[in-house]
Amino acid sequence: METEFGDRCLRVIGSSLPGVIFCMVACGFGGTLATSRAAPPVADSIVPQIAFINEQIEAVWDDSGLKPAAAASDGEWCRRVYLDLIGRIPTLAELEDYLKTRERNRATRLVDRLLGDDYATEYARHWANVWTTILIGRDTNNRMVDRDGMRLYLSESFKANVPYDRFVEELLTATGDNADREGAEQFNGATNFLSGKLADGGIQATAKTAQIFLGLQVQCTQCHNHPFNSGVKQNQFWELNAFFRQARGLRRFDGGRRVAWVELVDEDFAGQGGNPSEAEIYYELRNGLVKVAYPVFIDGTEIPRSGLLPGQLPDGEPYGINRRKELARLVVSSPLLPKAIVNRLWAHFLGYGFTKPIDDFGDHNRPTHPVLLDGLAERLQQYSYDLKSLMRWIVLSKPYSLSSRIEAGNKPDAPQLGEPPRFARFYPRQMQAEQLYESLLTATQADQGDAAEAARQRDRWLSQFVIAFGTDEGDDSTTFNGSIPQVLMLFNGELIKTATKLDRGGFLSDVASGPLRNRDKINVLYLAALARRPSAVELQEANRLLLARKGEAAEALQDVWWALLNSNEFILNH
Repeated sequence: METEFGDRCLRVIGSSLPGVIFCMVACGFGGTLATSRAAPPVADSIVPQIAFINEQIEAVWDDSGLKPAAAASDGEWCRRVYLDLIGRIPTLAELEDYLKTRERNRATRLVDRLLGDDYATEYARHWANVWTTILIGRDTNNRMVDRDGMRLYLSESFKANVPYDRFVEELLTATGDNADREGAEQFNGATNFLSGKLADGGIQATAKTAQIFLGLQVQCTQCHNHPFNSGVKQNQFWELNAFFRQARGLRRFDGGRRVAWVELVDEDFAGQGGNPSEAEIYYELRNGLVKVAYPVFIDGTEIPRSGLLPGQLPDGEPYGINRRKELARLVVSSPLLPKAIVNRLWAHFLGYGFTKPIDDFGDHNRPTHPVLLDGLAERLQQYSYDLKSLMRWIVLSKPYSLSSRIEAGNKPDAPQLGEPPRFARFYPRQMQAEQLYESLLTATQADQGDAAEAARQRDRWLSQFVIAFGTDEGDDSTTFNGSIPQVLMLFNGELIKTATKLDRGGFLSDVASGPLRNRDKINVLYLAALARRPSAVELQEANRLLLARKGEAAEALQDVWWALLNSNEFILNH
């Protein structure tokens, strides 16, 4: 892209550097597409759940004196729901199909399709990506974890719509090999959740189990009582840790010194005192006093102390216990389990959870909408932990349907400034790196070719956009922050170069050589990238590009397309 045309085409849609992404959050976006959408009618079976969400959210608006934003346009909402449910923007054909449909329940029907058989593979891939990051982070250097094995298990689970309580149970009790290699008869990808967390007596297994599935941050309590949450004590960390002491991650090598896979097994645990009937563990208080811990769940429920696995004596008398299976039983029956997943999914779809952070329940961190959180948790249990049902309720609710524009009536709703979220508008947020990659492929209709090579290209591309920061707890955070390498990757990377080529048979070439008028061709590009038509100002700038190109319409369209794909509006979910 030549500099003079690059500078001009950036003005087609305003500032485009990813590094100034948050300016767009405050200012909203230009352009229009049809009219604002009214709240859609929905199937009778889910009306009560959606009505419950709307009533609780509206009650907070009334109490706070807030006026919600107008409804999002049809194109905005369609783009949003594709991104959130299957991890990519809609194709041009999918968008146009939705916009031309006139049935009153078209929103419900679209959600049902995205959650149904037509998109089962994409749905499973997207949620496998989401949960791979939740469960094992983005660290690719941990030889005790096999990311492909984790993704495979997760993809199969989400494709089968495994109930969430069973999903959690499988992760906590999994045994077998963590890698899907040739001849691996004991492969179980679920083992990857724990296979890399069993060092040092399973400290990470303890912390992450509590954090992810129960919404409790207990990592600091291995050394002292929680400084803010009076409900979490040091003894509770070690009592929870005791449930993992039978688990072992056995390293299997490739013939040399490189770990090829890990076999997760349960073995008898004699305890640090050497007595398997007690199987105690020891921990030290800050004053140096040593205490003993046995397996006790966070609610005070004790299980037998034996460290021996289940078996039978010669007289047929049973003995022993599988501690991880007992833990799974207690976790899935805990009232914190449905609250934690409701809070997590609400944050996924609405940008913020009912607590901040989403995985830190307690007296020190009261939820902003306690009745809504408890009510959705109760309803999820009634629906047998069907996550797709919860997703339907949320994406068809009123707060999810709102525009992201900041207006006088919702301006005080500013969680980005530290205020509690009231959901009086939709909060824009950056796409995840995987969403951005898939959306670029979708917008440009790029052919990925061979599946194996496509996967390698995807991993190479994603590595440019993932920055993991290790912490004392061993977790990480991911940012797509507009750093110089990321900007260059977007502006000049191979994917963008391929997307903006005018080669015959490509998306851009088909648009440029088609029979439409130039104005309509620009409309097509805007719809494909941003799910809206250009504003009058943007059309004017595009016409200036055409003049600057001295009538070379294809090259002018190439400039516009490059600018759209590199715009803040493209890389935001709004």
